[in-house]
Amino acid sequence: MSQLREGKVAERIARIGDQFAINGDFLYGEELRNGHINTTYRACYRADDGHVDRYILQRINDYVFKDPALVMKNVEKVTRHITWKVLRRRKNAAGQTLTLYPARGGRNYINLPEEGGMWRCYNNIEGTHTYDVVENTRQAYQAGYAFGSFQELVSDMNPEDIRESIPDFHNTPKRYETLEQSVAADHLDRAKNCTDELELIRSWVPELSKLVEMQRSGELPTRITHNDTKINNVMLDEETDSAVCVVDLDTVMPGLSLYDFGDMVRTATCIASEDEEDLSKVEMQMPFFESLAEGYLDATHDFLTKTEVDMLAFSGWLITTEIAIRFLTDYLDGDKYFRIDYPEHNLVRARNQLALAKSIRTHLPLMERHIRKLIRSYED
Repeated sequence: MSQLREGKVAERIARIGDQFAINGDFLYGEELRNGHINTTYRACYRADDGHVDRYILQRINDYVFKDPALVMKNVEKVTRHITWKVLRRRKNAAGQTLTLYPARGGRNYINLPEEGGMWRCYNNIEGTHTYDVVENTRQAYQAGYAFGSFQELVSDMNPEDIRESIPDFHNTPKRYETLEQSVAADHLDRAKNCTDELELIRSWVPELSKLVEMQRSGELPTRITHNDTKINNVMLDEETDSAVCVVDLDTVMPGLSLYDFGDMVRTATCIASEDEEDLSKVEMQMPFFESLAEGYLDATHDFLTKTEVDMLAFSGWLITTEIAIRFLTDYLDGDKYFRIDYPEHNLVRARNQLALAKSIRTHLPLMERHIRKLIRSYED
């Protein structure tokens, strides 16, 4: 990420930053490219008192999020509630939560058609860093604890107060239906490149509806969930690697706790990146899973139901399969949703995630056994 002090991109960052309540003079900016969806810049300003501060400027992708204002209402409600909870417990929320800065006109966002759409401004969580791939069991524990703590912080909010920003986001059977529609249309003549992947997914169809059906029957409670629990959405302290803050709240919606845990299993238990082409490197690591589950349950065991706990291991396989379906669908549709670096990128991702799903599937008995062991430890 190069720092930009001059040129058209730097001018753009300065123009956008000028729309928000930022004190000081623009020094430089940089683009952050570790996300698939939104355009994100980090901007540095020197305040009137000489202090240098950094801010996050982000454009909401209106292809993915059809109603950006709804997204912002969800984010505002959740960040306010978390700040309230943190202040009640710690008396100081500095550096621990996301803060939205008001834009011209008083709202926490502003529509700038000439700059591509709706923008918002967050504080930059200083003294932190992120990882795209978990490197050790401590990081896995911290990821589990961070997202479990997020769920605990919003557990007393009414899910009906939050709207769906992407309807049926984790409705796996609907994701599969959309995939088959894309296969049938095959506008780009790409279906011939993924016949093995389609055959594998089709063999798993009877299990894809399991969580949706359990939610409909009332066996699983609806909660407010993050819905994008990748390891790089956890800010970790640079010195201690301890979790500081969860970011990227655009997909906060009513959902299942299992969706969050399942995506953590997908992203925090494999040392290979999700676009690794050498599938021999794509395998779930049980020590990482054990630490992830311990961190998550340390934060959530007081409020999760027995049924939720019983389905934790299964959710890892399901959500990994679901994201493979989504990558494959986007590949067939012409790569409209996920940002790509080369034409076959989404196909590579889909193959990678299917390999990981197969690995998780073989480990399910061990995963379930470890979770039962953890639950017994809380009961002792």
